Amino acid sequence: MKRCSGLAMAVVLLLSGCSAGSGTEEVTVLGPFTGDEQAAFQRVLDGFTRESGIPVRYQGTRAQDQVLRGDLQQGTPPHVAVLSKPAELAGYARSGHLKPLDAVLGAEATAAYSSQWLKLQQLGGKAVYAVAVKADLKSIVWYTPKTFTGPVPETWDELVAVSRRMAAAGQPPWCLGMGAPPNSGFPGTDWLEDILLHRAGPRVYSDWAAGRLAWTDPAVVDAWQSWGTLVLAPGTVRGGRTAALLTSFADAGRAMFADPPGCALEHLASFAIGGYSAVPRPGGPPVPDRDFRFFPFPGSGGAGPSEVSADLAGMFRDTPAARRLMAYLAGEEGQRIWPSGGTAFSVHQGLVGQNVYGSDVARRIATTLAGGGELCFDASDLMPSAMTSAFYQAVLEYLARPDRLPTLLGQLEQVRKGIGPEQRLDLPCSGAGS
Repeated sequence: MKRCSGLAMAVVLLLSGCSAGSGTEEVTVLGPFTGDEQAAFQRVLDGFTRESGIPVRYQGTRAQDQVLRGDLQQGTPPHVAVLSKPAELAGYARSGHLKPLDAVLGAEATAAYSSQWLKLQQLGGKAVYAVAVKADLKSIVWYTPKTFTGPVPETWDELVAVSRRMAAAGQPPWCLGMGAPPNSGFPGTDWLEDILLHRAGPRVYSDWAAGRLAWTDPAVVDAWQSWGTLVLAPGTVRGGRTAALLTSFADAGRAMFADPPGCALEHLASFAIGGYSAVPRPGGPPVPDRDFRFFPFPGSGGAGPSEVSADLAGMFRDTPAARRLMAYLAGEEGQRIWPSGGTAFSVHQGLVGQNVYGSDVARRIATTLAGGGELCFDASDLMPSAMTSAFYQAVLEYLARPDRLPTLLGQLEQVRKGIGPEQRLDLPCSGAGS
């Protein structure tokens, strides 16, 4: 056995892989977090290392799906990978690459999550295969109180009327950006999913997400046309549809805080709170509650279902160190670190009543995510990758050429027909009213 001490320890560690303190192997983690998100997630991993003594090496890339497939083909998967698409994880579970976690987490950890999130972490089956590292609420519309003074629209028709009034007054209502390589177009899919969910209802939405409903179905066609009515009308999107195609989703909402504001509203998931809070301004960055707020995506009026998404960690190499990391990520301490920074949200029910979230905006989002309301998972994340990619591309082509909608929906329908039932993930909306 090697003994490492003093200056020689660093050299020996580098040459031999000896892990200080723990004597265990290093844990490798692949995930989608880069930039500020990577720094935030690294604090979670650092907390694990402090508690366990086990070092963690993280690789962050927006192309994590492609990287993971390459690693698996080479026989060198990471111990843990974080993916945003349950359909991808379900495929790895079927192939045997993803390891079950029931013996790792135990009853205490799983009891901290509502039935909706437990079903998601089971990937439609009976065994737990994933842990929600963080989650996002998508059925929201952001606004700045100085620019949008209300009243808050409660129906789709009211939202359209508000948009038209603002455009007529010379204020483009909508911030919109489609850029998100390699997933450009996803902000448009979020729009279409929310419209279908709130106009056609959870059952139709679930059938569509599971591949049982045709893309040419009247309810789906109506969702696309409704979105077009809102964002293709002159003056309703900052810079028009061309700017939307060229603008990054991460930059579009910054215009809300310009002087004068370039737009007043943005439909973007709750992760936007991190971007808004980092916008540089002479008087300091925007502050939630004071400088930006949200209202629920309007539907038929009253409380309705919410579309959600999550970044899910799965174990691809079953080792004692990897098991300890997965248990930590699922536990209260691991779930607390990132949300305590104010830019992420946990679905761990034990955190909702604690002093974790520092604004009313954040507390409202966290309560919706972790509570027992009706939740519907992001449909494009439930679809097989071929369907998701085609959906993203169709959004971009629709904004460029709205007249091609019938052709685009026909092409999407052909993709749907070519996907076998074994590739689909059936995860219906669940919770109150389901």
